[in-house]
Amino acid sequence: MAQKFGNGRWVQEGFLDNRVEGTVVGRITFAVIGTVDVYLRGNFKGEIAGQLIQFRNRRFEDDDVAGQVIGDMESPQIGDVNLMSFDPHPNLVPHPYIEWFSLRKNHYRFELEPEDAWIVTGDAVAALDSQSQRIRAALAGQAVVKPRQEESDWV
Repeated sequence: MAQKFGNGRWVQEGFLDNRVEGTVVGRITFAVIGTVDVYLRGNFKGEIAGQLIQFRNRRFEDDDVAGQVIGDMESPQIGDVNLMSFDPHPNLVPHPYIEWFSLRKNHYRFELEPEDAWIVTGDAVAALDSQSQRIRAALAGQAVVKPRQEESDWV
């Protein structure tokens, strides 16, 4: 398992949708590589559980180093939520924390300033509905975990 990045400077903007229990879908725009669709098994935690969130990073940096670190990122991103919350730890100031593992077991994590992410409400929800539905329909079949075969003593 490799951690690809651990801060938010290479995350420009995006949305993540947990309104269907057990899945988080969305789209994230990264430095150098552009927009990546996301389909993750799992749920948000805390106040954002079951919600649609959007984010725009004011500290975004589109630098060439990003290509060296995340240039081989799987696209689309399919995997498992580790922790996605606006309040990830009781001893820290609440802030957006997004962390997941890809099917290839790559570890992705970024944190944002509190004002850089929000729960989507009103007319903005309808504007993202079709994108969420399209991503869910296109990627759901790829997120199926194949059952592990039991090891056998037979040769």
